[in-house]
Parts: sequence; structure tokens; C-alpha cells
Amino acid sequence: MSSRIVNRKNQSVNFVLPCPTSGLNARDSRDKMAVTDALVMDNYFPYTTQVSLRRGYKKYIDLPFPVQTLATFNAATGNSRLFAFGGGTVTDISNPLKPFDFKKKFISNEWRVCQFKNRLFAVNGLDHPQVYMPHENGVGSWENVAWTGEGLNPCKLTSIAASKQRLWLIENKSLTVWYSEGVSEVQGKLLPFDLSSVAARGGYLTAAGCWTQDGGQGIDDLTVFLTSEGEALVYAGSDPNNADDWHLKGVYQISRPVGQNALLQYRGDLVVICEAGYIPLSKALALQNATDAQIAFSDRIQELVLDRIQRYRNKSGWQGIIYPRGGYALFNVPLANGFEQHIVNTTTGAWCRFTGIDAYSWALYQTRLFFGTKNAVMLFDEGYTDNGAPISGRVEQAFCDFGSPYLKKVQLLNPRTKSSGFYALQTYWNTDYQDENIINQVSLGDKKLSPWNQLPWATKNVKTKSYWATLAGKIRSQWIGCNATGFKFSLVFQTNTKGMLIDWYETGVRYEQGTGIL
Repeated sequence: MSSRIVNRKNQSVNFVLPCPTSGLNARDSRDKMAVTDALVMDNYFPYTTQVSLRRGYKKYIDLPFPVQTLATFNAATGNSRLFAFGGGTVTDISNPLKPFDFKKKFISNEWRVCQFKNRLFAVNGLDHPQVYMPHENGVGSWENVAWTGEGLNPCKLTSIAASKQRLWLIENKSLTVWYSEGVSEVQGKLLPFDLSSVAARGGYLTAAGCWTQDGGQGIDDLTVFLTSEGEALVYAGSDPNNADDWHLKGVYQISRPVGQNALLQYRGDLVVICEAGYIPLSKALALQNATDAQIAFSDRIQELVLDRIQRYRNKSGWQGIIYPRGGYALFNVPLANGFEQHIVNTTTGAWCRFTGIDAYSWALYQTRLFFGTKNAVMLFDEGYTDNGAPISGRVEQAFCDFGSPYLKKVQLLNPRTKSSGFYALQTYWNTDYQDENIINQVSLGDKKLSPWNQLPWATKNVKTKSYWATLAGKIRSQWIGCNATGFKFSLVFQTNTKGMLIDWYETGVRYEQGTGIL
């Protein structure tokens, strides 16, 4: 429909734009998004009433190798331990001032771990399986696991899980899973269970897990095996040697799993990192006729996830972890150079993305979140710098017409924020579904800072300007001059700060309303 112009006096209108608490939306087209969605949400986390700049990290310990696996042993006595695998060895870094190198020599540094019966087991498909056994006083010891079995090569065990009071170990590149002969056994004889007759699509096993349907551990628990071809083999019972206590519940087709750590235990469910995104088994198995997009935990960021999986599925570093203290789940995603993290608020389901964090692996230790890098382990969610470097945050809010279909000339905006001190804010408008791609920026302290009443109105052929405003104090409400003309507007909110807490609640908008209708 063509625009219609009626000559009448323009009006000045005020509008309150809520901040994008619905989080990142990488699924819907720009004209279908809610105003509380975001086209981009990097390093800002969506809470219920505001979005906040993520906290930073600081160095926990220097290490002379890339930390490719972090593992935690949680002790009932309080003597918990944090281990770093890298450089062909394992180091106890529970006390960063007194790290202890166990002087072990390994081929691979990428381990899968499982705590069971007050021991921490680790396998990687190349080295002999290891077990950490705590001592009553001080550091325990890592030792070779004493597993035997007819035809068993322990060095080929590549994945491990606990379910129904047994250990389940997957043999590398095969459809055979090994399990402890007796309930609660931690060493001794393992028995093989061949799943080749059940896995109709072939391939090999990649992971096993306990699907806790009732949210605890009990008779309703199921044991799940994933294949490389995307089949979920679900069993009830606990003993494959007893026909009365072991039967197949079903074989379900999902998408092919991604990475060596494709399963995440989440509130009694199992979330699978797979080619269709992050999919909970409870939905995938209940809605067999649904599309992957409909059942994906990551539905709202589906395009982003699918792009990353398509391009980087064979790289190391894919991992999911729940961080209760932060109120979110984190999915670590490898890129061509570095990593990013996809973050979901576990209360609201809103997503965002963290950038600037080169994390090879993550672990929880004493309720805190740690990650390993190329030469150190970092404590995350600590302070407001990235180990002394600024944290760059960027939000591009969904397009909004401010409740009016008419042509508008935006004059002023007022981002209402809470901050712990002064910070520089870059803010401008993208108009009518276009990206302005602004390059030139007015420097902080420039005499032309926010001269909204000195510049001509922007038109469809004139790019809007970018301004820096200095905000201070606990609560700040300050009008900033801007210059944009259009029917629909997307607010860009960008910061680059050190040592700063920033909460963004809403944005006041003042515009002149024209008479042209889109």
C-alpha cells in the first residue's frame, strides 16, 4: 500500500519502550517479533524486569597447557576437588596456591567423567580409564581402574554414565555398551550389551544417560543410549542379563548428536545437543510427529544454533552446563577462532549470547563456575571485567512503531538504567527493518555530544548519527538527542566498560508524528 500524505500540524508524542526482557530471537522475521524481543543480545542477560550486563571473570590459576577438561569431585565431607586435564596430565587445582600435578601421562586431554559411589571415573577412548579415590586427609589419588571383561579393551571406553545404580561404558565406534556385573560395583567384571539389533540406522553409540522422569532417582528412571545417527534407545529396568528386569521402552528418532558431551541433565530431563539444536528428550519422545524446531529447547535461537552446528559441529568444546547461582544454563559453542556461549534464563526461557570468553571446558566447583583456557583456569561470574579487559555489550531491540502507523521523526531517547558509576553508552536507531551499519562515532567528551537540536532531520537516504552519552549514579534517567525518521525503529544499545554494573529497564522516546501511513 502506498503512503498517503495529509497536510496537518505535526504532534510531539512521548512513548515508553520496555527493554527486551524476552531475550534474543533468532527465529522469527523482523516484522513478526514482539517489542520485548532482541535481534542481537550479546553479553546482556534478560531478567524478568530488566536486562543486565553480564559479570566478568578473573584468573584463578596459570597453567602451562591448554585446559581441555575441567572435572569436579564433590565430597560429602566437604573435601571437594577441582581437576584440570591438559598437557597429557591431570592437576589438582582445588587450592590455586598449591596445585598438585599427579605426574600421569595421557595421550588425550578430552575426558568424560562420572561421579559414582564416592569416586570420580574418567574415560577418553585412548588412555586407560582412571578413577579418583579420596583419602581421609589431603589429596586423594588417580589410579587405573581395575575393569575386566571378555573381549574388553578398557582403553577403548570413550563415554561413561551412571543409571539404575550401575556404571555404563560405551566402547569407541561401536554399538556395544559395557556395564558393571553387580549393582553398585566400581571395579571388577564388566559385561557387554550389544545394541546393533536395536539400532536400525546403524552407526555407533555416542552417549548414555539416566532419564529421571519423576525428578529424582527411583523406579521410574530410564536408561537412554544415543547413537551417532540420532536414535535414542530407551530401556526400563536395571539388569540386561535379567529378562524380567530389562526391556526396551522404545527407539526414537531425533537428530544426530554433536560433540563428545552431547547430553545435559536438566531438571530430571536430558537435553541433547544435536543437529536440530538443544532438544529435551521429554519433548522429542512425546511429540514424534512434531518438527525439530517445534520441540527444540533452543527454538527461539534456532537459526543461530543451526548455523553454528553446520559450520563447527566437528570442533571440540561443545558442552552444556547448568549454573544455579546465575539462574541460567550455558551451552559452550566452538567457532572458527574461539568460542561463544548460548545462555538461557532457566526461569523465563529467554536467551542471550556471551562473547569474548574463550572457554575450552566448564565445571562447577563449590557452587562457582570455572572455565579452562589455553593457559589458565578462570573463575567466571566474578567482578565486572574480563580479567582486567573491558566487557563489550550490544543489544539491538526488535522493531517497534511506538503504537502509531504514521511516519515519525524521533528527536530524543531516554534509556533508564541503573549503574554503579560512569559509563559510555552508544545508542542510535535502525529504521524500517534496515541496518544502518554506522561506522563513524562521536568520541566521548566531544563538544558536539548530543546536539539534537542542531542537526537536520534524518531521511530515508541519510544515515542516523551515533552519540556517546556519559551516565552516572545509581539510577539514571537522561534525555539524549537523536535523529531518525521512519515508520518502525530498532534501538541499538551498546556499551564497552570496565568495572561496571549496568541494568537497563526501559527507554523513553519522544518523536514528532507525521501523517504518512506505511
